[in-house]
Amino acid sequence: MPIFDTCEKNRGRLNRPISCSNGENKIMPEFEMFKEATPRAPMPTGGNLAVMNINMYEKINRLSHHTDAYKLSKLIIRRGQEFIMGIIFNRKFDPKTDLFVIEFLIGKNPVRTQKTLISLTPGENKQISNWGVRVVETINTETKLGITPAADCIVGLYSTYVTVITNAGKQRSQRNQTTDFYVLFNPWAQKDQVYLKNEEERQEYVLNDVGMIFNGDYNNIGSRPWNYGQFQSGILEACIFILDFGKMPLQYRDDAVKVVRKASAMINSLDDDGVLVGSWSDDFMLGTAPTAWTGSVEILNQYYSEGGVPVKFAQCWVYAGVFNTFLRCLGLPARVITNYASAHDNNGNLQTNIVLDEDGSLDTKVSDTIWNFHCWNEVFLKRNDIPEKYSGWQVVDSTPQEISEGYYRCGPAAVAAIYNEALGYAFDAKFVFSEVNSDVVYHKKDKYGNMNVIYVDKTYVGKLIVTKMISSNDYNDITNSYKYAERVSRRQIQMQVQDPDVQLYTQATKNNKDIMLTMTFNNLSNEQRTITCKITGKVEYYTGATRTQFMFLTHEVSLQPLESKQEVITVTADEYKNIIIGQSFLCFLVYGFINETTMSLSAMESIHLGTPQLFLEVHTCRCI
Repeated sequence: MPIFDTCEKNRGRLNRPISCSNGENKIMPEFEMFKEATPRAPMPTGGNLAVMNINMYEKINRLSHHTDAYKLSKLIIRRGQEFIMGIIFNRKFDPKTDLFVIEFLIGKNPVRTQKTLISLTPGENKQISNWGVRVVETINTETKLGITPAADCIVGLYSTYVTVITNAGKQRSQRNQTTDFYVLFNPWAQKDQVYLKNEEERQEYVLNDVGMIFNGDYNNIGSRPWNYGQFQSGILEACIFILDFGKMPLQYRDDAVKVVRKASAMINSLDDDGVLVGSWSDDFMLGTAPTAWTGSVEILNQYYSEGGVPVKFAQCWVYAGVFNTFLRCLGLPARVITNYASAHDNNGNLQTNIVLDEDGSLDTKVSDTIWNFHCWNEVFLKRNDIPEKYSGWQVVDSTPQEISEGYYRCGPAAVAAIYNEALGYAFDAKFVFSEVNSDVVYHKKDKYGNMNVIYVDKTYVGKLIVTKMISSNDYNDITNSYKYAERVSRRQIQMQVQDPDVQLYTQATKNNKDIMLTMTFNNLSNEQRTITCKITGKVEYYTGATRTQFMFLTHEVSLQPLESKQEVITVTADEYKNIIIGQSFLCFLVYGFINETTMSLSAMESIHLGTPQLFLEVHTCRCI
């Protein structure tokens, strides 16, 4: 496995290199002579205290720290919570005459001021690192200590040393990998940045290693079981490796905000050879199709074992599933979110633009896309960098969509800030707000190529936002945590135009294999209205990108004063069955021109075709 000792060499700018790897910790010398001591060689210990063994009490500590499920032999603890370790000396420890120091270190360049080297002396209350130590009991030659890691200590793999202070110098225990231990974030500790008060939520969002990721469309919600497997063999090591491979300085790994932001970039392969390669094409010959993955374990183990070779292929739910594993594995409360009708704002103007050609057909080359569904993650943590009221659930997204400060990543963006439209706070709040709340602005070209706004739809985007329900595989509707039930936009769309007299509603339903597009027209005026409708039908990827257009037709509708009328367009299976591949969606765009007023209406509707259910029936026979 490659080791990344430093992220920057010492070239005159720094006194010491910055350590960016937890893959290999420094081996400390067994003896350090005091400068004034003579002779210049280790003196015979004689009756001096000496360390014979160190007991990490893995079983009892892991049980009390909620880490007993990890398939790993090492001690795994959570910060801000005491664990027990025992030191077996050559004789009984005498606190009046004997002095020893416990040292925990992480990385190749441990430094006390960077919290990568921790030195604890029993009986001394003042510790630079905010770690605590107390003598629990001494039985014969074993002294049991209670060690409390700081609630803001670095997360990762630590090495353990015990140093006895003698007249000649420091006699240190030998390097022993069996005394190495992992420190994780701690949702059970009130002082930890990721403290989550509710035990039922901790069980679901930290300890549950399986889940359900939702897909389909908002009228026909589908689901996909996912094995997060955060406790499986090799996964914790893989998660630490991801931070190492991304050259994240160890001294920053105490901050959950920085860790999740770094991981958001590293779960995708763009910029930094991260875990997963995305593909939204139909060709997966060089890897595994995104729909074939059923969990994160195989993906993370492959990435780790191959030393950082990106795994092919992923789409949003795969990114979200793997990211969820990473977060829960390191102790961060996390869940997967699905947003239906998720806008992709690629220019930061908080609106999604749909452009129609002169004849009313969709211009796919310049129109923005609206994902039929999009999956991201939420992580629960305290934000110390923005007002306290925006702590709690934060949006983080590893699917590469737009660049954030030079990398393809997103978040953490406070859900409460999205709800309150407080979009000036870090990170990427405007982009997330647009995903759930942007206005869909319809433009129409004239014969000269000029575009005019013809209609604005404020309700299409973010129709439904869900996550897995606690202790159930059903979905939990959390839309109201992101947006008001009836949102009044604070933004004004220039040249907004829509007819106050005629309303248009659309709905697409499936009747066996045929699709029924129902258009409902309401004439609110006391005069007759005639509407010329241009209907575009296309097969699209779940991202809203057009795969192929298969239908464009004209439909005339006449309305008497105050009349409401339904018009149904039937799309037979023969019209689309030969052009759909994989998980396809049909999208219908209706453009209506009102002849009497020269006003326009537009509406859009998507439907998920789904895949036939596979039923497996097993018959057994008793053979004689």
